[in-house]
Amino acid sequence: MVRDPLPFTDPPFAGSLEPEAFYPGSAHEEALARLEWVVEERQRCCLVVGESGMGKSHLAAMAVRRLGGLGAEVAVLSMRGLPSGDWLDLLLERLPLDPLSRAEPLRSWQKLENRLRENTLMERTTALVFDDLDHAPDDALDGVGRLVAAVEPRFARTLVIATATPAGLAAVPAAVRQRSAVRIELTPWTEPDVAAFVGHELRRAGNSEDRFSSEAIATLARFAGGVPRTVVTLARLALVAATGDGRDRVDAATVERAWRELAPMSADDEPAHQPHSESSTTATSRFQVVRRLWG
Repeated sequence: MVRDPLPFTDPPFAGSLEPEAFYPGSAHEEALARLEWVVEERQRCCLVVGESGMGKSHLAAMAVRRLGGLGAEVAVLSMRGLPSGDWLDLLLERLPLDPLSRAEPLRSWQKLENRLRENTLMERTTALVFDDLDHAPDDALDGVGRLVAAVEPRFARTLVIATATPAGLAAVPAAVRQRSAVRIELTPWTEPDVAAFVGHELRRAGNSEDRFSSEAIATLARFAGGVPRTVVTLARLALVAATGDGRDRVDAATVERAWRELAPMSADDEPAHQPHSESSTTATSRFQVVRRLWG
């Protein structure tokens, strides 16, 4: 049977990078506080380290609002997948240059230096956030390293914030690793973090925050391993599966079933316990329900 769509004013667990959808978990709140300290202390570099799915990109998006509230001019550039030679022009597009400055017949690097000098003269910090710096092309790595290592007065109020995975740290420029005022580690969510996140998302969507049982929260935290991205995906699928079954509340069995049958995962991600056997017809019909409910 195909059921009606989920009764929410705003879909929960969407994983959006919009600030309104950001959940300030304890690890991210601590990270944002340290970023604020770096700005207030006029430091030149900061390194954010976390495994894939730990919310580095969400943190970068929130840095625009939080650091901007301190008077900093913030630009965020994702380095993943950038072709060689494009990073500097893309960074300039994210800075609020006036039309005359953009039209000047100058090299891109000189335009950037001019903007940094203007902000320094106005005693305003320019915070440049390079997300996934460990995936940047070589010319971008050289340029970011130059920004960090430069000692000229025009760079005095320039702050470079770089995010990377632990495995990718070797690819980060030595200047960034050596000159970082602090190294911020994004740690996995605990079970209370997961419970608080689920309640936050359900309230934001206009629904009861006890829609997940306490056992479901514990199972969600265990299967997701505290990784925020996996928590979001699994909570979303479990909610859809429960609604498809006609249940008003998500229980632990539904979370486990969503993990085993619906969550996209590789062979290495397979849980230690083998899934309960069900017919392929049942699994196929459940996928149809998911497509109908969430589109």
